[in-house]
Amino acid sequence: QVQLVESGGGLVQAGGSLRLSCVGSGVSFSSNAVGWFRQAPGKEREIVAAISANGARTLDLESMKGRFTASRDNAKNTVYLQMNNLKPEDTALYYCAGSRYRGVSLDQYDYWGRGTQVTVSS
Repeated sequence: QVQLVESGGGLVQAGGSLRLSCVGSGVSFSSNAVGWFRQAPGKEREIVAAISANGARTLDLESMKGRFTASRDNAKNTVYLQMNNLKPEDTALYYCAGSRYRGVSLDQYDYWGRGTQVTVSS
């Protein structure tokens, strides 16, 4: 059974940083691209970063202004999301998701974690 478990969320002051982790089990993580998403109350879910299966390519979104970066350690079956210069509007539940494909995409994800809460205070 495929399972993704996120961790590393919490409460941080504006301007601070957090690193989220996503550990995969039941899947050969090194064969799958992984995306990071977030959803705030009353808002649509949105993608914030993604990384290809071998880590060579990342999805850099203009909307994130270079503040969010995905990385991975396939030996540990783990993908990370480094978040810098956090703002109160970054407050959301953050999810990782795995794709059946190796390349990055905006929306081709097949299995999801349950999320970790990030709260940014002003």
